[in-house]
Amino acid sequence: MTNVRRGCALVLLAGLLTAGCASADEGEHADHAATHQSSAPASATAQQQAVTIAVRLAGGAVTSDDTRVEAAVGQPIELVVDSDTSDELHVHSDPDHSFEVKPAAGQRFSFTVAVPGRVEIELHDAGRTVATILVR
Repeated sequence: MTNVRRGCALVLLAGLLTAGCASADEGEHADHAATHQSSAPASATAQQQAVTIAVRLAGGAVTSDDTRVEAAVGQPIELVVDSDTSDELHVHSDPDHSFEVKPAAGQRFSFTVAVPGRVEIELHDAGRTVATILVR
């Protein structure tokens, strides 16, 4: 019976030591993660300046024909559109966006991109790519 008690005590002690080590490791990782989060530069958390792309549709011609720009994930992107005709702008991104263009000046459409990659913005009726954005 003494051997059984001794065996149970050893198993219990081993379990407690293992649990204690795991808790200490989790605490270290939590402290380490908190340190990395708090050491992020303030500019990374500040609102980013919008990337602006001007688009003009006049007399069947499109100005801003496949402009190339760069943006960061989550950075605001603004399209400023002057148009003499109706069309639809489609942003091929994740998530994707569609904007109805009317015959008017100074139309503003804003969006962000959540996934890095190449994003094309096209006019559906005109069948033209007006901009390509490299999102990093």
